[in-house]
Amino acid sequence: MYIQKDVQRGYNAYMTMGHTDCNTNMDVGLLVLEPGDEYSFDEPEKELAIDLLIGKVTFTFGGETKEAVRPDTFHYAAYCLHVCKGTKVVVKAVEHAELYVQLTDNEREFPARLYGPEDIMVQHAGSNGELMGCMQREIQTFFDYESAPYSNMVLGEVLNYPGKWSSYPPHHHPQPEVYFYRFDKPMGFGAGFANGQIYQTGHNGCLVINHSFHSQGAAPGYAMCYMWGIRHLPGDPWRKTRIDDPEHEWLWQADANEHIFQPKG
Repeated sequence: MYIQKDVQRGYNAYMTMGHTDCNTNMDVGLLVLEPGDEYSFDEPEKELAIDLLIGKVTFTFGGETKEAVRPDTFHYAAYCLHVCKGTKVVVKAVEHAELYVQLTDNEREFPARLYGPEDIMVQHAGSNGELMGCMQREIQTFFDYESAPYSNMVLGEVLNYPGKWSSYPPHHHPQPEVYFYRFDKPMGFGAGFANGQIYQTGHNGCLVINHSFHSQGAAPGYAMCYMWGIRHLPGDPWRKTRIDDPEHEWLWQADANEHIFQPKG
């Protein structure tokens, strides 16, 4: 399933836990604030993660207030606030701000944490010339099972370079996942392969992945950054789980480049 919205000021809900078509067991939304706007979250049963995509805001939670600034999504690292159930959060915009929001049920309590640029786990994938450089990308992880085993979710970002592929080679995992897309230009687009279908992806679009192999690419000329959120399954958390499509496993071979077409000089 793919969801594309013309977002408005305030909270834009993309899916809720009771949405049977999505079946991710997560709430996902985009919060758009203008200077001086405030928005409160107070969830008695759900953990909450808020990823600042662009702008300047203050987060008030647990009796303290912290500022977060991100001039743009593509050249500056993110801030992500992660809190457990029963933690009231007030987001106030100092400048125009847009924030990705993800929630799920979780009975456990844990300390609130505001992840800053220095806390993000970064992996430079495909940077050693694999597959002729066609899947070079930057994977950023705020928290996962290894770093936050108390959470029922995983959240991060991928910076997909123009004309490149990511989530590649095609793979799947039993845990549901969502991709929330941003492009450096509003007319930017890409292609998402999931659920046995192909979707044209665009700015502020959200791809829901429930089954089948998935991978994606950005059109040449357009950089793509997408939030990737995974919901652990009961008794089966996502532990960097990856089941590759056997047809394309050869792409992992060290000498794969030698078997890829190259034009004659």
